[in-house]
Parts: sequence; structure tokens; C-alpha cells
Amino acid sequence: MRHFFNSLAFSFLFIGFSAFAVQIEFHQFENKAQEQLYLNLIAELRCVKCQNQNLAESNAELAKDMRDKTYEMIKQGKTREDVVNYMTARYGDFVLYKPPFKSKTLLLWIGPPVFLILSLFLLLKLIRKQGHEKSEPLTEAQRESVRAALDSKRLKTKSN
Repeated sequence: MRHFFNSLAFSFLFIGFSAFAVQIEFHQFENKAQEQLYLNLIAELRCVKCQNQNLAESNAELAKDMRDKTYEMIKQGKTREDVVNYMTARYGDFVLYKPPFKSKTLLLWIGPPVFLILSLFLLLKLIRKQGHEKSEPLTEAQRESVRAALDSKRLKTKSN
């Protein structure tokens, strides 16, 4: 009976770990250059389903399909540009981590520098404005009020 429970516990252990099994993809290439091209492409192309993962890191089914298509195109002798052009035609510029400079991506490229320059300009303007503001001198009544407050504070600290 004890052997049965040990076997049952061991079986549940394997069932539990099977949820964490990792699917390993294995692709054979004709030469190292093709393999390196594949590895570079899946590292630089973004998974369009995932938030910010490349094809190599993503476990999404769509990423697997994109990796398979990349492998297939490389096996057919396609160049890096051919694969990138296919992926951008099918999935858009989002698939690229470095999108091209064109009218659709103008705000993406120009926006951050313009925002930085505008922020620095406003910051300098604010600093200059604060530096040039002159405070009005205190009236005699205000000076007496400040003196009285300081004197009472001094008396309290001396008595402690």
C-alpha cells in the first residue's frame, strides 16, 4: 500500500511539472551564416502580440508562427531585407524595434527631441523669472511681528 501512495505522489509530481515544460525549437541550417541570420532576425523583430518581447523571447503562438516563417524564408535563400520587408508588409512597422523614418512615424522620431527642447526652454524661462522677481520690503509692523516671533522662539529654546 505504501508503494502505491509513493507512486501516486510521484505521478502527481510529474503532472505538476509538466505545466512548466518548455517547448524547444530545433532548426537545421545549411551553414552558420543562415543560422546567425535567423538568430539575429528573431532577436530584432518584435512579437506583435506581446507587449515588448522579441520573437526569440516570446512564447506566444503567433511568435512561433513568425519564427517558423523566418526560418522558412531563410531556408529558401531570402535575405535579411526580404524577411524584414515581408514581416513589415504583413504586421506593420510595429514589428520593428527601430521603425523607419517616414510620415507615419514622424511623431515617433521628432516628438521626443521636440518635447525635450520645449521642456528645457520652459524650465529656463521659469528659473529666470524666479531670479528676477524682487520681493517688496517688509513694513515696520511686519518686522515687529517677525522679531516678536523670533524672540519668543529664542526664549523657548533657552528655557529647555
